[in-house]
Amino acid sequence: MKFAFFFPGQGSQSVGMMSGYSDLAVIQDTFVEASDTLGVDFWKMATEPNDAINQTNNTQPLMLAAGVATWRAWIQQGGAQPSVLAGHSLGEYTALVASSALAYRDALPLVQYRAEVMQHAVSEGVGGMAAILGLDDDVVRSICKEAAQAQVLEAVNFNSPGQVVIAGHKEAVERGMLAAKAIGAKRVVLLPVSVPSHCALMRSAAKELQAYLESVTVNVSQIPVLHNADVLAYNESNKIKQALVGQLYSPVRWVETIQAIHDQGITKSAECGPGKVLAGLTKRIVADFSCVALTNQDALMAAQLELVN
Repeated sequence: MKFAFFFPGQGSQSVGMMSGYSDLAVIQDTFVEASDTLGVDFWKMATEPNDAINQTNNTQPLMLAAGVATWRAWIQQGGAQPSVLAGHSLGEYTALVASSALAYRDALPLVQYRAEVMQHAVSEGVGGMAAILGLDDDVVRSICKEAAQAQVLEAVNFNSPGQVVIAGHKEAVERGMLAAKAIGAKRVVLLPVSVPSHCALMRSAAKELQAYLESVTVNVSQIPVLHNADVLAYNESNKIKQALVGQLYSPVRWVETIQAIHDQGITKSAECGPGKVLAGLTKRIVADFSCVALTNQDALMAAQLELVN
């Protein structure tokens, strides 16, 4: 039986998110490796109340560590290999580690650097993001075009039918929110983020990331990874790097990603990492595409039977 693995990105972090795996040594070892590499106690961040967990430069390596730890637990416990991988935004890096394209020790400083250049690309208070619920994708694109008014405003996350995130200059985002409400959006939510991800405001960050990636070793993927920006899988190092650079200023085409995997005849999947966001999105995108969330050891063990039968 073929199945897919999905890796969550920023926004799925929470204190206590790894508590369901605290008895597994492989989980602890993966977090220790992250802490030793970056000099930050990520296990403490994941388990004890703190504000640092939501700071972008901490969140991105933390979520990478959590996803890789869950993946390693899956493999150690005898889990079968998925046929295809995908990650939502930051989760794409976790997918590349799982596919052996990126070494974990290389990915940790890479995602921390990614977070830093994203944060520095736009001064605090300049950018924003908002979720628009209940409108057609093309309607949201049209709203962005009209509300931009010489600023940046783009549809950047196509998460599920009727759920699109917009990003750009804060004033433009606010205009877009008002326009969406005026034409009947079911809900419009300003997101609590400091970086307007996946829009043109990230192009300067992308240039810095591209320069950094020149010194990073990227290998041939052992499992295909569908990239956010173009919904394609690559085996060439340069093309994988180009996909990571383009991802910073390109929309996350998650709906198309799930549909493309389902079109391969795959109807089962698992969310490999904290939370259940991607599991929920998968079912909303394709009704007969099941997705189990590997949020604890019991769920992981149950998924081993469910995914292969």
